[in-house]
Amino acid sequence: MYKNLRLLYVTTSDKKEAQKIGRALVEENLAACANIIDGMGSIYKWDGEIQEDEECVVLVKTHYSRVRKVTRMIKEMHSYDVPSVISLTITEDEGNEEYLNWIENMSKQPFEL
Repeated sequence: MYKNLRLLYVTTSDKKEAQKIGRALVEENLAACANIIDGMGSIYKWDGEIQEDEECVVLVKTHYSRVRKVTRMIKEMHSYDVPSVISLTITEDEGNEEYLNWIENMSKQPFEL
């Protein structure tokens, strides 16, 4: 039975950075999968000024037990001073059960702290 799965929403400056982060998380068994959505427009306020930029979104599928380590790794690799890393709960009774089991199995593989 699967439980405690998370979807992390992460934005990056470009596709290259998104690929670097996503690949590292999967290689380190910290995530089952990282999906990259390129060409997202963002409007936000930074240092008192409204900014408009093109960014890339990375959707990281992992287990709750990995979220802190994933967040630390993203912050170490990221070009932003304050990267967006938001963890969303994947509920146990919604979605494709086989796929959710796969996320759990892949993101709970051994890794070194």
